[in-house]
Amino acid sequence: MGLFSRARPTSSTPSTPLAGVDTVLADLDGVVYAGPGALPFAVDSLNEAGKSARLGYITNNAARTDASVAAHLSSLGLEVAASDVVTSPQAAMRLLTGILPAPATILVVGGDGLVDEVEKAGYTVTRSAEDAPSAVVQGFAPEVAWTDLAEAAFALKLPEDEGGIPWIATNTDWTIPRERGVAPGNGTLVSAVHTAIGRLATVAGKPEAPIFEEALARFGATKALFIGDRLDTDIMGACRVGIDSALVLTGIDRPKHVLAAPEGSRPTYILADLRDLHLPYPEAVEKDGVFSVNGAAVRVTGADVEIVADSGSQIDLLRAGAAAIWASGTPVFVLRVPERLYDDPFHRP
Repeated sequence: MGLFSRARPTSSTPSTPLAGVDTVLADLDGVVYAGPGALPFAVDSLNEAGKSARLGYITNNAARTDASVAAHLSSLGLEVAASDVVTSPQAAMRLLTGILPAPATILVVGGDGLVDEVEKAGYTVTRSAEDAPSAVVQGFAPEVAWTDLAEAAFALKLPEDEGGIPWIATNTDWTIPRERGVAPGNGTLVSAVHTAIGRLATVAGKPEAPIFEEALARFGATKALFIGDRLDTDIMGACRVGIDSALVLTGIDRPKHVLAAPEGSRPTYILADLRDLHLPYPEAVEKDGVFSVNGAAVRVTGADVEIVADSGSQIDLLRAGAAAIWASGTPVFVLRVPERLYDDPFHRP
């Protein structure tokens, strides 16, 4: 079987998620790779998408520079320049330059990716609150230690409305996928500082608008599709800026999260893996309260979610289940959901 050979027969062939799209924006962790290695089907699927659309990559991970990310992606078989990569530190600088002109001293909590962008923007980097920084910018890096968080807390002890300095977080992802599993992300580190000082950071990365606005402007997108693996950052962010989104089930979020997705965090498309970008995407059809997708059918009756028909395709069953549950307006936690709907359509190694 070929790369895009999972076509499903339909009486009238719907369009693919890429139809009419001029810019494909892809998240990285959980979409293109997990750890250093590419996820199955991701590279070939994106290279195929690049034949008809501009490819850009958006990452909340602040640990690496755009150039190092581009080099990593290129090593996996993608053709990527540094300018094709939009990072949360770049979005943070978009915010910072609007409120604090360079050259000012910035206390940086994070790694090379953040330091590089702060310096490129013309600011002076410090790691100590004793240097009287004019702002704190915080991003993820594996080497961030308790002492770094403590310096941020010391610098931010005075609330901003009482004359305290600004605090910008590149992102607040609670977790980050790694080869060995799921690890704490920048959100946990930001939360540690928040717990110490009682202040909230201004967030630049997903799901906030600055990182999306940076990408859309840079690539001149008129019809963009954003691909992500997380509902609470990727899909919510795309919804907030009004662009179509695809949730791919190769990263953090699983079918149980899809079924529970609140309004404002629901993807336009649900994909088992990135091969589904190139397959006709079936719309859910509703009749007498039954939502059908390619022979899979689900309905919600009272507090029960019922599988009316199982076509054998887990991804179509999930799409039908999501359509039925979302249309019911009933939170999934009060519904009795068949375990079959929670099966994962992406077969993990």
